[in-house]
Amino acid sequence: MDCCNTPDICHGPCPELPKPRSFWQRIGDRMAVFLQSRRPATPPERSVAFTIAVIALGAKLAKVDGTVERSEVAAFRRVFIIPRAEEKNAARVFDLARRDVAGYDAWARRIAAMFKPGDPVLFDVLEGLFVIAVADGDLHEAEIAFLDEVGAIFGITPIQIATIRHRHDPGAACPPCQMLGIKPDTPLPEARKRWRELLRESHPDRAIGRGLPPEAIRLAEARTRRLNEAWEQFRNMHRDSPAQGAA
Repeated sequence: MDCCNTPDICHGPCPELPKPRSFWQRIGDRMAVFLQSRRPATPPERSVAFTIAVIALGAKLAKVDGTVERSEVAAFRRVFIIPRAEEKNAARVFDLARRDVAGYDAWARRIAAMFKPGDPVLFDVLEGLFVIAVADGDLHEAEIAFLDEVGAIFGITPIQIATIRHRHDPGAACPPCQMLGIKPDTPLPEARKRWRELLRESHPDRAIGRGLPPEAIRLAEARTRRLNEAWEQFRNMHRDSPAQGAA
């Protein structure tokens, strides 16, 4: 086309306009924009997969000591809230999973794979499992092994697991902590300072310098060995923790 329909206004060649797009082409354009838009992802802890995995893991923990107590089921309902509309489905999953303990580690790995290492949700899940474990008034050796393994799969260090256990199990023992007179979550530099203080107080040379009898000196030697063993155990518990510096 060399000119417009109104040559008195338009001088020179008339610009070509794009051809009208069909209805389906316009729909295609809108779909392309919609699919390429960044929509906020659903948090993993709100996904169906996460809910099912947590239910299965909680059920297998309740079974690990041989029987599933009502108190453990009640603790699960109290800690892990299930929408009322999904209670029947949740109960079905729970009943299937609690038939035996086998496969609990696979469920733990599914949960761990949903989050980055160190995600607070992983700590929350482990803490919730501890609540279930102590709901019947006791924490069995099999339950401790179960929780230790789940914590390891979640990437939670032994000292962090011990700290969580200490919050929920009054009878939880941390032998090196008791020997050193510290808490399980005591920072390593602070624990080392305490260990050295106790060594100075209990060193056999002090007993010799005070003229104490041989029996007292042997007791001081034994206490020094126990202090060194406690420090070594406590340091090993912290070894895998990124929050702690090198000993």
